[in-house]
Amino acid sequence: MPELPEVETIVRALRPKLIGRTILAADLLWPRTLVTPSASQLQEAIAGQDILAVARRGKLIHLRLSTFNLFVHLRMSGDLYIKEADALPEKHDRLILTLSPNGQAKAQKLVFDDARKFGRAWLVREPQEVTGKLGPEPLEDGFTPQSLYAGLQARRRQLKPLLLDQSFLAGLGNIYTDEALHRARLHPQAMSNSIKREQAEALWEAIRAVLQEGIRRNGASIDWVYRGGQFQNHFRVYGREGQTCPVCGTTIQRTVVGQRGTHFCPVCQPRE
Repeated sequence: MPELPEVETIVRALRPKLIGRTILAADLLWPRTLVTPSASQLQEAIAGQDILAVARRGKLIHLRLSTFNLFVHLRMSGDLYIKEADALPEKHDRLILTLSPNGQAKAQKLVFDDARKFGRAWLVREPQEVTGKLGPEPLEDGFTPQSLYAGLQARRRQLKPLLLDQSFLAGLGNIYTDEALHRARLHPQAMSNSIKREQAEALWEAIRAVLQEGIRRNGASIDWVYRGGQFQNHFRVYGREGQTCPVCGTTIQRTVVGQRGTHFCPVCQPRE
């Protein structure tokens, strides 16, 4: 599943191509892709909407329109890209938005492609209808070592499942959680309320560091559904079971935490 760096990479690529364009029509090819409104309401409401901004909230792509907000969650296999207006729909296209010409560019289509059909889209008037339950953005100023420590102390949960909880912190997934915990030298099964203040600060720094590096390297390409990233070449622990830890040389182990495959170094990340 694309996580914060992968989604941010897609947003940055789309932003200059979409801002200022008008959505002329919508074609919903897989009804379950759309959470709200109905297909007929989408087609009526979105036609004539100008794209004012392209942003990210957690793992969501957010198109701010004239009077509405369109959110897309890529989930396991989704992708969002532009192709020519006369291109025929392909097998995995689920939602197609026809775009007005833009300068030198002719009319084009914004296509939501989703092979596994898990991706979802919402057209709403208020962003809070979709994002209201999301936790803080880990790269924004409001997320501080102090706020992270307070949040950890207020809960009694294993670290990894808590960091994956989007209502606690928005944007982290399996890859970047494993990488951040290794940098912070914290065991994925450590209880959140046992974390000391200095450990919380190390975790805060690690979360931001792995996300920033992921964005700098255009995300991680570990599946056929996401292309072009390079961060997979710099993993410390994720997907490296049986290989050596780059810090201490110990063999990296894999376990299951909260029903998620989890990679860690037993020496750098002792379970105290």
